[in-house]
Amino acid sequence: MSKLLSDLIEALRCLPGVGNKSAQRMAFHLLERERERGLRLAATLEQAMRRIGRCTQCRNFSEDPLCALCASTSRDRQVLCIVESPTDLAAIEQATGYRGQYFVLMGRLSPLDGLGPEELGLPQLTQRLGEGEIEEMIIATNPTVEGEATAHYLAQLARAGGVRPTRLAHGVPLGGELEYVDRGTLAHAFGSRQLLD
Repeated sequence: MSKLLSDLIEALRCLPGVGNKSAQRMAFHLLERERERGLRLAATLEQAMRRIGRCTQCRNFSEDPLCALCASTSRDRQVLCIVESPTDLAAIEQATGYRGQYFVLMGRLSPLDGLGPEELGLPQLTQRLGEGEIEEMIIATNPTVEGEATAHYLAQLARAGGVRPTRLAHGVPLGGELEYVDRGTLAHAFGSRQLLD
């Protein structure tokens, strides 16, 4: 195998879930059948790596200093949703009617991985909360151990800034049957039960 082909396969392995065999299949597919699209992919990838940075307000990926969501005048500036990643932001945008603003942590508190408040942009978030415009902070971190610890820390920040913290509900999925729900989810749902009106 040529060095360039080996380099291509190795470069493709940086993608999540792509091992050596998958990278090899991708490389062969591009070279055998999709050279034009492969060149377009390479050019687009190079441009994206050079030009996409972070929004100065929400930390989401953006080509401009302020992303389209933060620049929009139709978004509710009194509600701020905190998410762990851009994929979480995209999921909320696609599945809900949420019209507030966002703050993207780009991770969750994890001292073992070297992710503390600084790495998650929490000093920037604290400053934003202190400006007085935000009334509610929706904490939409994942229900993992680190996500829950991050949510607790964020709730403390919100309260200190005079902002009402709320948390996304977790529990039994819509249309789910109790017998098929895992024990941890069921226990959390049972413990977080609410009064019906």
